[in-house]
Amino acid sequence: MVELSAEQFAQRAFDLNLLDERQFKDVMAQIGSRQLSGGEFQQLLLRRELLTNYQTERLLRGDRSGFFYGAYKVLYLIGTGTFARVYRASHRTNGQIVALKVLRRRFAEDPEQADRFYREGQMGATLKHPNIVPIMEVVAERDTHFLVMKFIEGRNLREFIKIRKKFSPVDATRIVADVAAGLSYAFERGICHRDLKMSNVLVSSHGQAMLVDFGLAAADKNLSDDAVANSPNPRTIDYAGLERATGVRKDDPRSDIYFLGCIYYHILCGQPPIVETRDRIQRLSKGRFQDVTPILKIDPEIPRPIVAVVNRAMEMNVNNRFQSPGEMLAEMKSVMQKLNEPYTPAAVEEAPPPVKAAADAPPSTPLPSLMFVESNVALQDILRQRLKKNGYRVLVTADPDRALSRFTADSQAADCVIFSTGELGVAALEAFNRFGEGQHTARIPAVLLLDEHHLDWKAKAKLNKHRVVISMPIKLRALREVLSKLVPTTVADSKIS
Repeated sequence: MVELSAEQFAQRAFDLNLLDERQFKDVMAQIGSRQLSGGEFQQLLLRRELLTNYQTERLLRGDRSGFFYGAYKVLYLIGTGTFARVYRASHRTNGQIVALKVLRRRFAEDPEQADRFYREGQMGATLKHPNIVPIMEVVAERDTHFLVMKFIEGRNLREFIKIRKKFSPVDATRIVADVAAGLSYAFERGICHRDLKMSNVLVSSHGQAMLVDFGLAAADKNLSDDAVANSPNPRTIDYAGLERATGVRKDDPRSDIYFLGCIYYHILCGQPPIVETRDRIQRLSKGRFQDVTPILKIDPEIPRPIVAVVNRAMEMNVNNRFQSPGEMLAEMKSVMQKLNEPYTPAAVEEAPPPVKAAADAPPSTPLPSLMFVESNVALQDILRQRLKKNGYRVLVTADPDRALSRFTADSQAADCVIFSTGELGVAALEAFNRFGEGQHTARIPAVLLLDEHHLDWKAKAKLNKHRVVISMPIKLRALREVLSKLVPTTVADSKIS
């Protein structure tokens, strides 16, 4: 990677329209007055939120394309799949934050694959439901094909499981009921999903489960069985294997129900019901679907009404399976009643349990929100649980850049941010400093939690009365006292023990 001077880097960003003329003149003036090195200048642009880390890395690498798609500027890469990459992007003129699903070049150059992608997008754009991620625009420009989708702040289920390992019966049931609601809406319009898997279920920061990537039913409908079995998409092969094993046609909607049952099983007990493999022959094997360990053998504590739903959804005899997503949804609502829980979207990662308000606090007073930036799962769980009990709404992310980007989309994403250097190291320190200088974040309280190995970094932290450093080890009571000064909670006399 060639090292660029500040002037060279600024010129490259300007030439590629990542800086407009006003911004370019402004930063060039700063270069002249401060004699910044290339690296210092890049950090300045990051702190001022004129560029992102993703854009900076590509500029340094010499890339000259992939920064814009139509009217949208790419900010970050947020996911990759077999056929497409997904980016967080903003509209050039109004700044709207969206997700772009961009077909990979090797498929975009294939007219048949490009047409299938376009048809998938067109089909998905017709679906308007709270549990389906909306597609706002479908774009085909020469060999560039992309979908513009609503950006959902949260994680997919596969990411959640890596962190949480498994969900409580109530949370798992709420999530799967949300998915069943989305499937039922599509089913009533003659559309199956055909790619149901953990990574295609997003859970928003408010706990609402939403489906992405509808349309494989349309894409695969005209393919022969052999073509489906040889598809590059692993889940397409899974569907083919299941339907061969159960003797049904390849567009049977009850196949979606089976794989929704697999998701339910996985998030309840923390492991998939069918063996995960990349071998095509094994994926098509009937035994793979028959040799499922009963869920009660893995976790005998799962409530029996839930076990009954899982078992029925995964019945090999399709006539004994739920016959429609709506039927499964109705049964899950009944299960929630048996668990004495209403069926409402639950905040799986971020929302607190009900907190009794102080006698003098109005019932409608919103809970103060904290964002905790830390990749250590054990520490995440400890602080999340304790702080929730003490009257805070807690959001967790392991990515400092993602934490900062949330405030670009929503300047009120949290009332205070805690950056922990424990496993993130210097990335947490840099994010803390950038947060204090950002246009949208400079006035928001922040805490830098320094690991005991990083105590000398305090001198590098940019502090003021609402930006403080706490050194580890620290008792949770002391952290609570610091937070109560920065972000007063409405809970009276609450203490962390």
